[in-house]
This record gives sequence, C-alpha cells and structure tokens, in this order.
Amino acid sequence: MITVAIAEDHQALIDGITSFVKYEDDITIIGHANNGEALLKLVRARRPKLVLCDIRMPKLDGIEATKIILEEHPNTKVVAFTMFDQDDAVKQMLAAGAQGYILKNSSLEVVLEAIRTVASGRTYYDKKIHLPDAEKNNSKSVLSSREREILQLIAKGHTSHQIADELFIGKSTVDTHRKNMIRKLGLSGAGELLRYAVEKKYEF
Repeated sequence: MITVAIAEDHQALIDGITSFVKYEDDITIIGHANNGEALLKLVRARRPKLVLCDIRMPKLDGIEATKIILEEHPNTKVVAFTMFDQDDAVKQMLAAGAQGYILKNSSLEVVLEAIRTVASGRTYYDKKIHLPDAEKNNSKSVLSSREREILQLIAKGHTSHQIADELFIGKSTVDTHRKNMIRKLGLSGAGELLRYAVEKKYEF
C-alpha cells in the first residue's frame, strides 16, 4: 500500500484528491497539513511512503520541509505539487531531494501516475514543466557538497567504513548519504552508484 500525506492549504484540492484516490486499491491518504511545520509533525507521526508537497507554505516552505523529511526519513518519497513551473523552483526542489514534480492544474490521473511512479523508485516530471536534459543528468545541481565528496571516495573504491574514517563521520551517516544519492540520481542500487561515481569522478 502506498501511504500518502498531502501538504496543501486549499481544502477543496485535498478533498478532490482524497475522493479520487479512495477507489484505488493501492493508494491511501493518511493525512494532510496546511503548513510546513504541521507537515513535519504528520510525517514523523504517520511515516507515509510518499508526500505530495506544495512549495509555497507558511511557517516552513516545501523546499526546506523536503530537506528535513528526507534527512530524517530517507525512504520517504517526495513529489512537489505546485502552481510554479519556474526553472529555479524546479531546481531547488530537485536539489532538496524531490523525485517528482507536478503542477496543481494537472489532471488527477497525472497525480496518480506520479504517485505510483515515484513510489516505485523512479522519477516523474509533469510534461508541462521545463526540465532541461542537463538538469536531469547534472549531478552537481542535485547533490550536496558532502555527497559529491563521498561520491569521489566511492569512485576510488573506498568502503563506507573507510569513508567514515576519512571524513570523521559515522558509517550510518555515510550509508544515509549513499541512499540519498541513489534516490536523487534515479539509480537502482549501490552497484549503479559505484558505476556512476567512476564515470563522473573527473567532473567534481
């Protein structure tokens, strides 16, 4: 079952999605929040598999909320759900770790498709938004400086223990960064991450 939390301040939109989804056997809405702080409380309490997250929210915006959610819950997926299709908004949400980006004026069928696609570990971008190919593939735009540092060490064949020792951080922290990089880059596992690191090692 794909459990979904919605961060959105328009109740009519929440009601519309909830009514549409209730007939789906594999998706259930477990709660909604109308600001970023309430969203964090909801995610911490209910641990949804996926979050539909607005960008513009009071108290804490969707970009910062996404960063915190994925830092605390690396296995949670985030789909940006917004009226904004500007390049900067797309880039910032992708950099924060969102794996999908859909517009609020999209059909409910698109919402379902995005939920299922991202929940399966793949990325989903609304066809209406402008997403240059360079942005899809340029890891510099989506990885943090620490992640790029770890990627360089992965390319050198270092294990998580060795990376942890070299960077003076815990092995569990390294493992979390690995999971986040796999998610952000749309890779399928540790083997693909190693291959990607070796291919990109001269670009950092």
